[in-house]
Amino acid sequence: MNIFDRTGKMAIGSRLRLLTAKITDDASKIYELYNVDFSPKWFPVFFVLSEEGAKTITEIAELIGHSQPSVTKIIKEIARAGLVKDNLKSNDKRKNVAGLTEKGKKLAEQTKVQNADVAEAVENLMMEASHNLWEAIAEWEFLLEQKSLFKRVQEQKKLREGKEVIIVPYQPQYKEAFKALNEEWISTYFEMEEADYKALDNPEEYILDKGGQILVALYQGEPVGVCALIKMNGSDYDFEMAKMAVSPKAQGKSIGWLLGQAVISTARKSGASTIYLESNTMLKPAINLYYKMGFKKVAGLPTPYKRCNIQMVLDL
Repeated sequence: MNIFDRTGKMAIGSRLRLLTAKITDDASKIYELYNVDFSPKWFPVFFVLSEEGAKTITEIAELIGHSQPSVTKIIKEIARAGLVKDNLKSNDKRKNVAGLTEKGKKLAEQTKVQNADVAEAVENLMMEASHNLWEAIAEWEFLLEQKSLFKRVQEQKKLREGKEVIIVPYQPQYKEAFKALNEEWISTYFEMEEADYKALDNPEEYILDKGGQILVALYQGEPVGVCALIKMNGSDYDFEMAKMAVSPKAQGKSIGWLLGQAVISTARKSGASTIYLESNTMLKPAINLYYKMGFKKVAGLPTPYKRCNIQMVLDL
């Protein structure tokens, strides 16, 4: 059985490397066929110099999409073969300029027939194939430039793990986690304040008994995130979204977003029209999350927290 039938799409890199190895091996044989002493890996650099004349290492690297160290190494190899000379005179002495030697120019002229034969052979191969590999490669290059494979896998991982997160109502068994998760993030960036201890030590009295709610995010049965919806009696706003905390070990699973959406849904079901929150602008990921949820900055209300420097409201 073909190994790639078993591995599936996750072996795309290995499969492409195998295809590249096959073509590169044939390329070496083709140069031998035309009695050309040349390494296939030199071709992009050699082609640029033969078509456009002397270039700096930086210019060559940009044109062929290689790193500067890679181009420097190839230039040195071609130079040892007598095809290229580097450190040519230039207006800027700090720049290393490379160009073809007379031997290199003769080789460039000599390989034109070979290049035409190769181009025709590749064209015939594409006509035999059901799919145009050349166009497909260009399309993949464009798409990966827009969003890398790493980023795509990262998003897929986040999506899958997010589906494993369950949001549940507060139970007394989560009291310790509610306090510990909040203490952890507050102590990391700020100092615990009196208002923190009141709410975290007595969530039933300060939040639940006053008409608020606390939601808990469970990942694989473990509480890894919490958020409170506090009733704002006597205020222009209905509820405050507060005490949102996510364990560092569970970040990257969209838990903050899931908790926020659950809090907003809960507020809507209660008939609320507004949700208020307080935060600090140094917490950029949190602020970005709130904007994504639809919160907007408002003029400040009196706050019991020294760390608060931004207040936001969401109209439901």
